[in-house]
Amino acid sequence: MWTIGILAFAVIMAIVLVIAALRAPEPTDPVTQRLVEYSGRDDVMTLEEIELSQGFYDRIVLPMLNHIGRIVLRFTPQATLESARKRLEMAGNPMRLEPGFFLAMRIMLAIMLGGVVFFVFAVSRRNWGQGLLLTGLFLALGFVLPDMWLTGRIKSRQQETFRSMPDALDLLTISVEAGLGFDAAMAHVSEKWEDVLSLEFGRVLREIRLGKTRRQALRAMADRLGVPEMTSFVAAVIQSEQLGVSMGTVLRVQSDQMRVRRRQMAEEEAQRAPVKIVFPIGLLIFPSLLIILLGPAALQMLTSPMGAMFR
Repeated sequence: MWTIGILAFAVIMAIVLVIAALRAPEPTDPVTQRLVEYSGRDDVMTLEEIELSQGFYDRIVLPMLNHIGRIVLRFTPQATLESARKRLEMAGNPMRLEPGFFLAMRIMLAIMLGGVVFFVFAVSRRNWGQGLLLTGLFLALGFVLPDMWLTGRIKSRQQETFRSMPDALDLLTISVEAGLGFDAAMAHVSEKWEDVLSLEFGRVLREIRLGKTRRQALRAMADRLGVPEMTSFVAAVIQSEQLGVSMGTVLRVQSDQMRVRRRQMAEEEAQRAPVKIVFPIGLLIFPSLLIILLGPAALQMLTSPMGAMFR
């Protein structure tokens, strides 16, 4: 009975984490957001009033979490921090966390889940071997869950980028062929849609205005997204800029290649569908059909004289 209770608690915790991840605020640039709020008011606001106008998460929760992360930074290897920072950037950092706190969150969640399981077995005085085994299992589960959530966010962001690339490249191509510069074309794409790729184009333009070269800003965008097609597109744009090739021609070729690539990916997914559907059919649909079709016959057999042999 205690095992069922522990499993139920684990399921509830997993559901709470999933809901928290789904309701996480979308990544926004705090500087841009504050400038928009400041410019939208007629009266002059002080820095304290601007800070107080922020939500509870931005004023209290986020600084506290990042302070914990800065403490963890002192005891974490630099390579681990760089890997966590890169993964958070690839996921869009939806909760605007620092790498140190993300690593601390994994440790705290592991200790919390493992401690609850150990406490339950200590109070119940059940089998200690089973208790230590489940404690170790939930320790590992708590440590892995944040990383699984982050991996899911990265994959979702990369899929969204891949799906929006052909349309964005088409608009870039049309804008450049109409006479706009590449930066103006990126601004047009950034204003046209509100997706991951358009936000990244807007970030590239802001970085260029702050002093980065176009080459550096584009390579940083490719690293943040982690999509091979975007890396290939950025390399082609940089090479065309260095060699003096027409940007419109390069964009036209890249757009055609992206549409072919998206069609190939759709065909691959369609070929995987029959294999993926085998498991739901075997585990869910077939048992239901057997119960519906053979259930009445089984009941009749139990009420017949032959059924008395199995009682």
